[in-house]
Amino acid sequence: MSDKIISCGLSLDDIEKLADRVENGSLSKIKIKNDSGEIVIEKEVKTEVMPVAAPLAPVMTSPAPAADAAASEQAAPQTPSYNGNVVKAPIVGTFYSSPSPDSAPFVTVGSSVSKGDTIFIIESMKLMNEVQSDFNGIVKEILVENGSAVEYDQPIMVIE
Repeated sequence: MSDKIISCGLSLDDIEKLADRVENGSLSKIKIKNDSGEIVIEKEVKTEVMPVAAPLAPVMTSPAPAADAAASEQAAPQTPSYNGNVVKAPIVGTFYSSPSPDSAPFVTVGSSVSKGDTIFIIESMKLMNEVQSDFNGIVKEILVENGSAVEYDQPIMVIE
């Protein structure tokens, strides 16, 4: 057998070294091409098929006695009720009480607000969204901390 592979000008030792680098290294493929030919050395990729669990059949139970129903109602999370108008987050994002870190907050507990006043900012996808009050009144409670993440429709503050 010849020491030279005429099509690409590589010796058999050179090709074996390249194949070893593909097999044992982080490369998955080497392609060498010149005017006289082409050599491709590619690692065989084996994929494992993970078995998929069959869906579970629904379990039917008998209705719980009244005492158990009362206990489960107490264990369920209660939605707090607020006295006044609740301002909720219009989008998911980060709550900011002021226009910049070194600025005073738009409002504080006890502040008087008019309909249309900016009362906080929610940053979402690198955009600062000013939120205006839909109510006239006094800020009774601010329910979230500055810089905290908020969810859509989450109560943010209460205005009386």
